[in-house]
Amino acid sequence: MFEKVLIANRGEIALRILRACRELGIRTAVVYSTADADSAAVRLADEAVRIGPSPSRRSYLNAAAVVEAARKVGAQAVHPGYGFLSEDADFAEICVDNGLTFVGPSPQVMAALADKSSARALMRRAGLPLPPGAVQPVPTVGEAAVVAAEVGYPVIVKAAAGGGGRGMTVVRAPADLPRAYARTRAAAQAAFGDDRVYVERYLTDARHVEVQVLCDSHGNGVHLGTRDCSVQRRHQKLVEEAPAPALAPATLDALARTALRGALDVGFTGAGTLEFLVDAEERFHFLEINCRIQVEHPVTEMITGIDLVHEQFHIAAGTPLRLRQEDVRFTGVAVECRVNVEDPDRGFVPTPGRLDRFVPPGGPFTRVDTHGHAGYLVGPHYDSLLAKVAVWAPDRDLALSRLDRALREFEITGPGVRTTIPFVRRVLDDADFRKGRYSTGLVDRMTAGSTPVQQRRNR
Repeated sequence: MFEKVLIANRGEIALRILRACRELGIRTAVVYSTADADSAAVRLADEAVRIGPSPSRRSYLNAAAVVEAARKVGAQAVHPGYGFLSEDADFAEICVDNGLTFVGPSPQVMAALADKSSARALMRRAGLPLPPGAVQPVPTVGEAAVVAAEVGYPVIVKAAAGGGGRGMTVVRAPADLPRAYARTRAAAQAAFGDDRVYVERYLTDARHVEVQVLCDSHGNGVHLGTRDCSVQRRHQKLVEEAPAPALAPATLDALARTALRGALDVGFTGAGTLEFLVDAEERFHFLEINCRIQVEHPVTEMITGIDLVHEQFHIAAGTPLRLRQEDVRFTGVAVECRVNVEDPDRGFVPTPGRLDRFVPPGGPFTRVDTHGHAGYLVGPHYDSLLAKVAVWAPDRDLALSRLDRALREFEITGPGVRTTIPFVRRVLDDADFRKGRYSTGLVDRMTAGSTPVQQRRNR
């Protein structure tokens, strides 16, 4: 096992990794920007290295500065968390070239999977079903129109190098395609430095279901079941649960086995997530593979009792996978929501500010992952995620009630600060959501002409 690890991230995931290191007897160093100088991760780490000013492109996205920090503190490995450089194949390669273990798949595998078009082609060869559409990028709007006509509208235009819910545009009519195509290419270039896009059929009333896998460098792998992540705004998740509800056991089993087969076929190593769309007939279609720990990993940990970050470190250290598929047991239901500092009444716009009061909930089977505290300044520089509240219960009804109870207890106040808590509580009350019969269109339906969520009374 490693003696020292550099944590190349911030916020709640930096704390999550730091705590796992402490439990494994690994010394920690964390990088930080000027804005995070007084963060909880900086205070708790054995060492901290400032790598730049507040803008992420000059700090957390500065690969050279991160690697230099690792060399400076004598780290053997770098854990990238999620976001920032976590799926940057060039960064992974730089780490390897400098004698550092990158906690994740090899640079070669990551490069192949980070490109959505390449990943789709690889998964198709592995026998995974894809949504109807182009496997390779479509270089002209004319070719995009041909693909759209073949698969039928609505379609979705996606950035080949996209991620994090960015670089996607739904097109419902042929007349709207030229503008959407041009806009998506421009957005992809600005966000990812790569303007390639592809077109596929947009599956309406579909659910977003993903499968967690663990694979080692010795050819072994297990799946840890499914998660439903269909509650999304702007293609970014708000509520996640495990296992995915209201699907036939045979469908859940087929999803999990198919995902593991795909991961092993492409030589994936580490903790990864394969994402699928599941239609009303429970046919599933591969979307993408994430080569990192997911924000929603706590729900999988809660139904399996398996610490995913611990397993990441053991795999990265070259240890054969410590689990066999028959060792994985699923118990109960876990549900997580993201507490973002955003105003749902204004299109989920971020509302940064200083927190006057911050009191997380407690109680049985309730987990809160957060870097927030009273007096903490939520700045404008980074993602608006402040906390994750996850609960476990023997059944789904109790899990949803327990999460609602926890959210009622969560106190977050500050001048101008708003959070997604009231909106999430509305989701938990929604009849379709309660039945497990919902799709990725749930949030759009709820926000179309709805009463401002801040007016919702606590019950």
